[in-house]
This record gives sequence, structure tokens and C-alpha cells, in this order.
Amino acid sequence: MGIHHSIPDKTDSRAARLRKGSRGGRPPGFGEERYKKRNTAERAINRLKRCRAIATRYDKRRYVVLGTATAAAVVVWFRT
Repeated sequence: MGIHHSIPDKTDSRAARLRKGSRGGRPPGFGEERYKKRNTAERAINRLKRCRAIATRYDKRRYVVLGTATAAAVVVWFRT
């Protein structure tokens, strides 16, 4: 699928892969910059979820959801 992961692998997984030698497979690529961006995006989403209407998602229509998300984003933006 071409999706790259951004979480570093565990040290015991790395050791097990090294023990297996050539059968251990290729180590996953880890991008430090991608990890930082992921952390920033997750924190931003969690700030938006503090708004109850965003977290519960009761709205059915797209324009209502978009308006609620925009209002929550503006409130988060003004607070920072």
C-alpha cells in the first residue's frame, strides 16, 4: 500500500530480528521528522475533540459537521 509507519520499533523486536539473521526481514524505516509531524497532528486532533460536539459526532449533515469543526478550530486557535 505504500504506507510508512512513524512509530519507532521496540528494542526487543530489533534484537529478535538481528537474532534471526537473514530470516529476520528488513527493518522498518523510521523517519524522525515524520514522527514529530504525527505527534503535532494527534495533539491538534485531541484539542479539537475537547469540544463535545466534535467528540460525540451527533451531527448528521456534512455542512453542520464542517461548521462545528471550524468553530472548534477557531476557538483552539484563539486560545493558543
